[in-house]
Amino acid sequence: MRRNLVVGNWKMKINHQSAQDLIDGLIEGLPSEDADIAVCPPYLYIPEVSQRLANTAIELGAQNVATHQEGAYTGEIAAVMLKDFNCKYAIVGHSERRANYADTDTTVAQRFQQAIDADLIPVLAVGELLEQRENGTTFEVVAKQLNAVLEFSGIDSFKNAVIAYEPVWAIGTGLTASAEQAQEVHLFIRQLLAEKNQQIAEKIQILYGGSVKPQNAEALFAMPDIDGALVGGDSLSADSFLKIYSSFQK
Repeated sequence: MRRNLVVGNWKMKINHQSAQDLIDGLIEGLPSEDADIAVCPPYLYIPEVSQRLANTAIELGAQNVATHQEGAYTGEIAAVMLKDFNCKYAIVGHSERRANYADTDTTVAQRFQQAIDADLIPVLAVGELLEQRENGTTFEVVAKQLNAVLEFSGIDSFKNAVIAYEPVWAIGTGLTASAEQAQEVHLFIRQLLAEKNQQIAEKIQILYGGSVKPQNAEALFAMPDIDGALVGGDSLSADSFLKIYSSFQK
């Protein structure tokens, strides 16, 4: 049976003091470990957050990872560097990276492979724009994004990966896919992987992201192919994030 997972993406919405306060609040309020939980701070705060999370159930992740292991890539952070600070996860392919920093399916596949090579778990984000949802090409878009990674790294790499379905139109907008809409895409993703390896498809965690809140988490998590959430804004409040996490226990 798949364990559930909740990942907090802090983006660039936090400072040093609020990061400390947030971690303290999460550690103090974390209920019984009925699911996996992780946070992804900005790069700058990873070393300190790593220290504060030592000997807790909260795992550490990064918001991105470089396309190369080393070299003259000013401003980039390699997967092996993240591993030095006990990162377990790395988000790759987030829509904000695709839209604002020219990430392509090819570079996302490279980032995914770098995470795998460094023994990090990539959290591969896929999802469609509003216009793509409206013109009925959601499945086509998601399949293209997934197949780029499958062709580059192979299905076996997904033994140690997580997928996050994030409809772009629901990220930071307050809009949320209904539980049924999200389930439909999650099932499609699992079936796409099952065509290559049924066992991997059954075991992989597929998260939903896009304005996940305590008010909608329980309905989303009740769906059979939704294994957790990649949470943005509500991961910046220990109370909200822990309420989302606790939705698995209901």
